[in-house]
Amino acid sequence: MQLNEDLVAGRRAAMKILANSDASSIERGLVAADCDARFVDLRAPEVGLVMLRGRIGGNGAPFNVGEATVTRAAVQLASGEQGHAYVLGRDTKKARLAALCDALWQAKASRDSIERHVLAPLRAALELRLQQGRERTAATKVDFFTLVRGEDEQ
Repeated sequence: MQLNEDLVAGRRAAMKILANSDASSIERGLVAADCDARFVDLRAPEVGLVMLRGRIGGNGAPFNVGEATVTRAAVQLASGEQGHAYVLGRDTKKARLAALCDALWQAKASRDSIERHVLAPLRAALELRLQQGRERTAATKVDFFTLVRGEDEQ
């Protein structure tokens, strides 16, 4: 059972990186990975809407916040592995590439190459963007303090 949970966790982590990357970066990584990427579309990329739900304070009654545009795709490799992807926005190329990466990640023969040439550079770029965002946010931090007033002293 642990092996299956590890695979699910690995796919989840890979998809998080792919969802936060752009199509051209994913494509560059796939070219560098040089894997057998022959595939057929199980579901051609299609654009749709999903309802976003929220809760006040994280535990209140759920309510509809609004809608978000998503694109989904599903592919199958010649070796049989299936890859699926949902990405925010209308980028059909990104959805298909993410689904292809998902399928290639599941194939034992290409997993290491996908990790090294696609996911590792994307992970580093994502961490750099997050760090730069944290630094920009920290630069605007204001520390508030209160001076002791004369009538407050005992």
